[in-house]
Amino acid sequence: MCDVALLLVCHGTPTSLDEIPSFLARIRGGRPASDVVVKAVRARYEAIGGSSPLLRTTQAQAEKLSARIGCPCFVATRMGCPSVEDALRAIAQANRFRELVVVSAAPHRARVYFDEVRNVAAKLAAQGAMLPNLHEAREWGTSQLYVRGWSNATAQILNGIGPSGASRAAVVFTAHSLPIRMIDEGDPYSELVTETASALTECLRNCHSPAVLLTILAYQSQGMSNELWLGPDLTATFDHVRSVGADSVVLVPIGFPVEHLETLYDLDIEARRMAEAHCLSFHRVPCLDADDSVVEAMCVGVKEVASASWGVAPAIGLISR
Repeated sequence: MCDVALLLVCHGTPTSLDEIPSFLARIRGGRPASDVVVKAVRARYEAIGGSSPLLRTTQAQAEKLSARIGCPCFVATRMGCPSVEDALRAIAQANRFRELVVVSAAPHRARVYFDEVRNVAAKLAAQGAMLPNLHEAREWGTSQLYVRGWSNATAQILNGIGPSGASRAAVVFTAHSLPIRMIDEGDPYSELVTETASALTECLRNCHSPAVLLTILAYQSQGMSNELWLGPDLTATFDHVRSVGADSVVLVPIGFPVEHLETLYDLDIEARRMAEAHCLSFHRVPCLDADDSVVEAMCVGVKEVASASWGVAPAIGLISR
């Protein structure tokens, strides 16, 4: 019996339209959102069919990760259900795990997610819960496996456009914006995202997809606070690519491995309208979801933890890379 467990942590999503107010309150640190904000967010979920596929896709990732590693993989969400606390209680109650490897479903934010798990674990331990030793799997968004997955998916779209269309296209890599203050406080997020974008640009140049006019990194889905956020945003990016002669955009959401509101609404609906207003044809590369490139990138981080922390136990089905 494997005494190692995995915990895959994602941001979370409301599981129904009625859950939106409580979901927003959790994001806001317990402060209820205004009726205007709740109504606006509800309209976005209604526009994508009423719910996000984020949780079920994360569960599919966890199933593949469990099968690949040979250990149970639990799922937790930072802002939804099951919560981090729910998952840790279930792991403690199982009373059979000695080690727990925390894997972030957000490819460039492992440290933030691990810190949250550690804080909740400390609270539960103070209440008498017996939890396994915690280990952090590193960010995997700069993994060549992940980059190659996006390269293959992007090449399919570019091949569909054809060489002539691609030569006038701007490939826009997108990631979720963060407040500038978090970067100033030392969060490596923007450096990691930039590294992924640079590696993907190089990979696209070296593959057999048609050459494009330019590649550029943009930040999307800025929050509602009035503070400064990472940019450029998509409006400024579309202004720029139009000014240099692009007549189409290919959006590649490298910061979002899984389809959810920020891709299905913010890109497929809002960004599409924005592109059309700039007289740009709109194309969007689908998220990788539970593709092997994502799961394998996660696996490498788990293997590194296993090797460095306690040695690769025979029960763990990790192969060398």
